Amino acid sequence: MHRRIAAIFITALMIITTLYGGKSMALQIHSPAFGNGGPIPALYTCDGRDINPPLRFDGVDPAAKSLVLIVDDPDAPDPDAPKMTWVHWVLYNLPPDITALPEAVYGHGLPTGTREGINSWNRTRFGGPCPPIGRHRYFFKLYALDTILTFAAIPDKDAVMRAMRGHVLQEAVLTGTYRKQ
Repeated sequence: MHRRIAAIFITALMIITTLYGGKSMALQIHSPAFGNGGPIPALYTCDGRDINPPLRFDGVDPAAKSLVLIVDDPDAPDPDAPKMTWVHWVLYNLPPDITALPEAVYGHGLPTGTREGINSWNRTRFGGPCPPIGRHRYFFKLYALDTILTFAAIPDKDAVMRAMRGHVLQEAVLTGTYRKQ
């Protein structure tokens, strides 16, 4: 009996490994520039070049049709008395087969098919951390979707989040912190 259960388990594991190409089934996002929960280097903030950090993606579900990346700060304006979530970057329709975004990427440098949404500065490119007071948390949220999103006009974060409802296959979060120098 135990041998049969073990054989079934091993067979199932082999099937899953084959289906997922040997990749982890959990979606992951990380950055070579900072560790999860660690400080974001000043280079990627308003104290530096105000460019996006490099990002890496792993474990995207093979059924995914697109990826969405949203970067926001729920601690605005003061982490001791937050009043809003400040949106730093909105990307949607990233190809599901990409494994990275280089630093300082925007516009025509983005992967083919990728679209930029409106952030809290009312622009369509990355805006780096620039907290007015205290150490803020920045959430780099990656979603794998079973669809490609379409909009009549350039969307903001809320419009993208509404369009994603019912289409999220996976999600992952990378958190960084920053205190203005």
